Amino acid sequence: MREQPGIAIVVGAALALLTAPAAARPAPPAAGELPLVPLPQSVTQGSGSFLVADGARVGTPPGDAGAAAAARLLAQHVRVARGIALAPVAGEAAIRFVRDATVTGDEAYRLDSDAHGIRISASGDRGLVHGAMTLAQLLSPDRAYGRPVAVPALAIADAPRFAWRGLMIDPARHFQPVAVLRDIVDQMAAVKLNTLHLHLSDDQGWRFEVKRYPKLTEVGAWRTPPSAGGPPGARVGGFYTQEELRGLVAYAAERGIVVVPEIDLPGHAQALVAAYPEHGVLGDRPAVGHDWGVNPYLLNPRPETVRFVEDILDELLAVFPGPYIHLGGDEAVKDQWERSPAVQAQMASLGLKTEMQMQSWLIDQLAAYLAKRNRRLIGWDEILEGELPQSAAVMSWRGETGAVEAAKRGHDVVLSPGPTLYLDNAQSDQADEPPGRLAIQTLADLYRYDPLPAGIDAAAAGHILGAQGNAFSEYLITARQVQHAIFPRAAALAEISWSAPGTRDFPGFVARLQPQIARWRRAGLEVADSAFAVTYTLEGKRGDVLRSGRMTVALATQAPLGTIRYTLDGSAPAANSRRYAAPLTLAPGATIRAAAFDAAGVALAAPRSFATDRQALLGAGNDALTACPTGSLALHVPLTADATADAPAYKIDLFDTCSVFPAAPIARARTIALDVARLPRPFGLAHEFTKLRAHYNVTPHGELVVTAGCPTKDAPRPAVLATFPLPDPASAPNRMRFEAALPPQTRDADLCLQFTSPLADPLYVVDHVQLTEPVQ
Repeated sequence: MREQPGIAIVVGAALALLTAPAAARPAPPAAGELPLVPLPQSVTQGSGSFLVADGARVGTPPGDAGAAAAARLLAQHVRVARGIALAPVAGEAAIRFVRDATVTGDEAYRLDSDAHGIRISASGDRGLVHGAMTLAQLLSPDRAYGRPVAVPALAIADAPRFAWRGLMIDPARHFQPVAVLRDIVDQMAAVKLNTLHLHLSDDQGWRFEVKRYPKLTEVGAWRTPPSAGGPPGARVGGFYTQEELRGLVAYAAERGIVVVPEIDLPGHAQALVAAYPEHGVLGDRPAVGHDWGVNPYLLNPRPETVRFVEDILDELLAVFPGPYIHLGGDEAVKDQWERSPAVQAQMASLGLKTEMQMQSWLIDQLAAYLAKRNRRLIGWDEILEGELPQSAAVMSWRGETGAVEAAKRGHDVVLSPGPTLYLDNAQSDQADEPPGRLAIQTLADLYRYDPLPAGIDAAAAGHILGAQGNAFSEYLITARQVQHAIFPRAAALAEISWSAPGTRDFPGFVARLQPQIARWRRAGLEVADSAFAVTYTLEGKRGDVLRSGRMTVALATQAPLGTIRYTLDGSAPAANSRRYAAPLTLAPGATIRAAAFDAAGVALAAPRSFATDRQALLGAGNDALTACPTGSLALHVPLTADATADAPAYKIDLFDTCSVFPAAPIARARTIALDVARLPRPFGLAHEFTKLRAHYNVTPHGELVVTAGCPTKDAPRPAVLATFPLPDPASAPNRMRFEAALPPQTRDADLCLQFTSPLADPLYVVDHVQLTEPVQ
């Protein structure tokens, strides 16, 4: 159950970024300048400060293993973030950890500092860890490195708003070594997140070593990537040994984090069925899946298979001692059960009328098995669609409806609704965003979310455990891409689930966030700068700009922080570059480069560029194209489905490979050149396959058809400007260029770029379209 705040906030939330002082003894920050994320429940400022320099001792009660672990963690983070070494010792010191039974709650702590020293008090191990992480932030309040730090006199009384503050990592789709998970655990602890949910199985991979059933990893942990034409690539995959996972669990526990394992069933089971087809439904042996989405393979609900799963759970429970075991329950299309005489007979013998009741029966068997071992089942909100054991908890991902219903029925709930808390969504429309879903969820979107659903009554509200962000990895391939998706949004997730709701203040949050971003980067993490990067908006149409010789460009950032500075000659902007105050009106030809700078003159993000020459105005990259009017599922997918390093990524409409160059200046164009990429088609659509738009191909592998506007009811046959037959995917390279002269046009129009390749062939996408004017 969640812990109640009930502590008054004394220091305001709009905190300013500190800059390094020049004096040998740094001045302490003034009230309201503490660089803390998440914001504590109560801070009372005193007078004076305590200087912490290299070699400072950190005392812990002799024999107190939890306090010693917290002191080591403090020293580790301060060494990386500040560059000074602290010395943990058993016994008294000016900086000390103490046990205090009056600090109630395992995660609560007090931090008291004055001119004589610093004391962190807690009754529980996790409270000591959280206090250590608050002190680590106080000891690295600015970008100075290696210098002593003056910690102001203050009293912090802190405890979390919610007991579940989680992050889900998905190594089932793209395996990540355990070292990558440890890095994430370290930086979860830095902002007081306390639950790591590991999605350990799916259609595309089984990652947990089961010694009784070795084929689960011998077969189920490896897959052959999909082809975009030609032979497939080398097998990819991996798995965690039980010893590795025990080490991760212990590592996380020292940092106040519990690890929740997930074995997804009865759906998302293709890797399991590939390893042990006798536990599938129809007796066939599929390959381990390489298609993202919803696939048909289900676990067989027969008693022998239930015992098989119980054997797996026995080994899982021995590795993961936490109270919750996640058993999925999502997206289990029931077609295999519907077509199986054996499953239908089992349903009849059990008196079950629907396949959903069959799933509920299966979940009930496994929940009872876990309950006998003092563990609780948690699953995605589909498990609510049937009867559900009272002990089961629900993770609500399809909005908040499931959360409200589950809480009313007396089930504990974790809020994890998409798209807001789905971290694989893009953070901006910048061209350099990594692959993912294209429903943009900004840092501000996440920060605005409240894990307590509106309108829920007090009794049901007591069942809200907290919130969790999910980094599903269909498109997050590399460790850097996973980190980019998580950070800095992990800080917003931490604040909405830890801090009191009445203190929510986005401008103050993004100011306090800057030191934490610096800490994460010093730890070697990839941290997205999307919220602070400059975006450009060209006002008006390109054709009008080309005709008039004048253009207006507006610059902006998502976050209300810093001052935008820009150059017009393509050089890197600096803190003394021209200040942006209003949209720029200029003649085409300049290259604008801009970045936002803080009060200390430090750039908040890498500079972004915007070219305004005539060639740029006559062209559009993939990021500038939009979906055709019939589009319904937009993704940002990589060139290859299982690249081991960052690969180019492209916006596509999965249901119709068609895109639009809006208001293209075709009235001035005489030729067109299109750079095209061919991508794998690794998508499991289940019943949504009917949404795919097939186009009659008049050459063997289809065509790229370029029209002046897209077909509509009123204009079903727009003018065809060019048609390019597509080559045989089996032998042609997966990048190609098409060029043609354009028939003269009297007016500009949307340029519709439609591929008609058969649905059995790979996907195509326009990488870049370039128009040219006649030679003057």
